Amino acid sequence: MPHYDFLALGGGSAGFNAARVARDFSARVAIVDAAPALGGLCILRGCMPSKTLLYSAEVLNLAQHGAKFGLQIPDARADMAALHARKLAVISEFAAYREQAMTSGRYAIHRAAARFVDPHTVALSTGETLTADRILIATGSRVSWPATPGLAASKPWTSDNVLELDFLPESVIVLGGGVVACELAQLLRRLGSQVTQIQRSPRVLKEFAPDASAVVARAFSDEGIELLTGTQLREVRRTADGFEVEFLHEGKPLVRRAQHLLNALGREPDTATLDLAAAGVVTEPSGRIRINEWQQTSQPHIYAGGDCTGPFEIVHTAVAQGELAARHSFARPGLSPVDYSGLVQVVFTDPQVATVGRSEAELTAAGTAFAAASYPFDDHGKSILMEAKYGYVKVIAEKPTGRILGAEIVGKDAGELIHIFSVAVAMRATVRDLLRAHWYHPTLAEIVTYPLEELAEALIHAV
Repeated sequence: MPHYDFLALGGGSAGFNAARVARDFSARVAIVDAAPALGGLCILRGCMPSKTLLYSAEVLNLAQHGAKFGLQIPDARADMAALHARKLAVISEFAAYREQAMTSGRYAIHRAAARFVDPHTVALSTGETLTADRILIATGSRVSWPATPGLAASKPWTSDNVLELDFLPESVIVLGGGVVACELAQLLRRLGSQVTQIQRSPRVLKEFAPDASAVVARAFSDEGIELLTGTQLREVRRTADGFEVEFLHEGKPLVRRAQHLLNALGREPDTATLDLAAAGVVTEPSGRIRINEWQQTSQPHIYAGGDCTGPFEIVHTAVAQGELAARHSFARPGLSPVDYSGLVQVVFTDPQVATVGRSEAELTAAGTAFAAASYPFDDHGKSILMEAKYGYVKVIAEKPTGRILGAEIVGKDAGELIHIFSVAVAMRATVRDLLRAHWYHPTLAEIVTYPLEELAEALIHAV
């Protein structure tokens, strides 16, 4: 029976990076991963394939609107087979690099599913049994299937299916209004599908500010997506021609039909087969594994990181959690919990949505004195010439110091621009600190100077 000093259950961002760090402290480190291919969700079925396709769709959209730029591009359309082939080529490079790192001999790799027998023992689907002094649970997440009548039985697409498309679907109903739903709804529409998006909450991207949601909703409508929010799903049916969804909207029963249906109603921790009870590991009501600030579960030698525990399903936080868990499990000195105060979040719709730090709602709830200022993209030189007029930049600063507490950008390349404020939050910079920098004209980045200047003036008068 193999015994390890550190065992990672899952070889994605949290598990692999935890094992990588643990290997600095011990030669007896193992990774258990049951996936058909090594690499984890981000590389194989998440970040990299989706963003590869989204960028191709953005280029296509620009070409189709070439007349706005004085260009005649008469036949811009998606070659789905070529699009699929390019995506495979791009992600294969990342996957090959990860697989090479994992199979380098630094770790024992067990290609199997695991379940706990007791707090130190796991049984594998291959019949093998492993024991370990320290264990990290990093099994990620899976698609959630709400109990809507007919939903699971009708076998609709999930994000995995959309990311593997090598043909153009004529019409698609997208269920959901979160990040994945919005990104894939716009992707399908830009590639040429007729898209209806049905969201249960009153607005899409409900985790973000209402203003941000409104901009994305307007852009979707302008592109021809039928967006229906504030709905109540009643039944999903598979028909001879595709799918039929029955729901309530503004108190009225409605039905929408399409050739295909995408379940993008969220994800949940992928822990159901682990038998956590046998290990004495406690979960939250949401299904996430309960942890403390050091990533420890209810069993101090068992840790958890990544999507199975949250609080955010973001790669860089999963990496940080996995690394912290490994170091803490070997009692390394000088550690600090993962700091989420400067968390960056990005939605790769067009316009993109990006945030960092604390929001106005959070600061208001905490009773923190702050000032906020915003500036629209449709009044900025570079964005106007780029025909990128959706959205705004908002900056939030502490009163009376002017220290930047957070920022919100909705617009062209928001995911890139937000890092201006990510650095500012991390360095505890003030509004005046950023205004000391040179901002080149004409650039997208210089748009941030307008709310900064407004805040600087307001804070001076507030003193």
